Amino acid sequence: MKALVFNQFGGPEVLKMADVEAPVIGPDEVLIRMKAVGLNFADVYRRKGNYHLEGSPPFILGYEGAGIVEEAGSNITHIRKGDRVGFADVPYSNAELTAAPSDKVIPLPEDISFETAASVLLQGLTAHYLTSDSYAIQEGDVCVVHAAAGGVGQLLTQMIRILGGKAIALVSTPEKAAVAKRMGARDAFLYSDHWVQEILDATNGRGADVVYESVGSTIMDSFKAVRTGGTVVFYGMAGGDPVHIDPRMLMDTSKTLTGGDLWNVLTSRDERLKRSNKLFQWITSGSLAMEDPSIFPLNKGADAHRLLESRKSTGKIVLIP
Repeated sequence: MKALVFNQFGGPEVLKMADVEAPVIGPDEVLIRMKAVGLNFADVYRRKGNYHLEGSPPFILGYEGAGIVEEAGSNITHIRKGDRVGFADVPYSNAELTAAPSDKVIPLPEDISFETAASVLLQGLTAHYLTSDSYAIQEGDVCVVHAAAGGVGQLLTQMIRILGGKAIALVSTPEKAAVAKRMGARDAFLYSDHWVQEILDATNGRGADVVYESVGSTIMDSFKAVRTGGTVVFYGMAGGDPVHIDPRMLMDTSKTLTGGDLWNVLTSRDERLKRSNKLFQWITSGSLAMEDPSIFPLNKGADAHRLLESRKSTGKIVLIP
């Protein structure tokens, strides 16, 4: 089969198409013919050598995607050949065929396209647990969303609106501010301005109820922007490592710092089905809007990585095998 591979860590130029052996499934796995693969920053980090990779070269990236079941293992009765399925956390999906554990496979409704599934599963399930588990949004909550024009940021902003909260977006450019406003943000402030003061002004000096912190290096400013007794949810560090937090500050201000990681939530097939079904319901009802993804053929994967690293894209980037 054809796959997008790399033999050494480096820039996008290390990615090449190659012929590799097709995976052989076990009794509890399914073989999926890939129709769409989501590109994520984790793929960039693994390509650069910043994330751990198992095995030896040639390495195959890709953890999120959708396709058609080609074969089901002998122990599997709930998935059949021809089923439309997706997944958020199955490795080696930058290929024509991927072997997936059956408990990680998510059935796709007929009105959810392969491209939509590959665009939304990882980031959508992340936004779902952030707004339901890490900090459960209540009617009227004021919620600050870092990197609000990004993939998770756009979905977070919309889910906050769906759940009755009010989103304040933080973005890097006026163009991205416009995107955040389209997604339902009440206000959109630029990182280059005095955004902490702008948040305090927008909340009459009170501060936000919650800040969804994905930049990392801005975490202390996030604490300044959240109210006494409020919460900072730390779930990413795209802008650099956070400083160490003094627990006495948390005590003095009654503020809460909590972390979030999707893999601590997707602990069973039932959890995957319950959360993805909610996601699909919001999409099919029109409550959750999806920007059209940027589409690249798999053999142009290096160009897709360049676009993602440029931070000029606002929607999802999807690879088509």
